[in-house]
Amino acid sequence: MQGVIKGIYNKGHVILEEIPETEGPIEVFVTFPTDFVAEQPKEHSKRVFGLGKGLVLYMSPDFNEPLEDLKDYM
Repeated sequence: MQGVIKGIYNKGHVILEEIPETEGPIEVFVTFPTDFVAEQPKEHSKRVFGLGKGLVLYMSPDFNEPLEDLKDYM
C-alpha cells in the first residue's frame, strides 16, 4: 500500500489528518517541505597539526622542478 497522508509535526510528534487502514506496524517516511526546515549550524572541528602525516607514500624526485607545459610562462 502506498499513499500520502498529510499531517503536522510538533516537538517530535506527528499528528495525521486521517488514520490509515493498516494491519499492525508499518514503515513510514516523513518528508518536510524545504521551505519550513531550519538548517542546523554545522559544527566545525578544529584541525589537528600533522593530521595528514604519513598519507604521502611516494614523491617523485623531480617534484619541485618546473613543468614542461608551463615553461613559456616562466
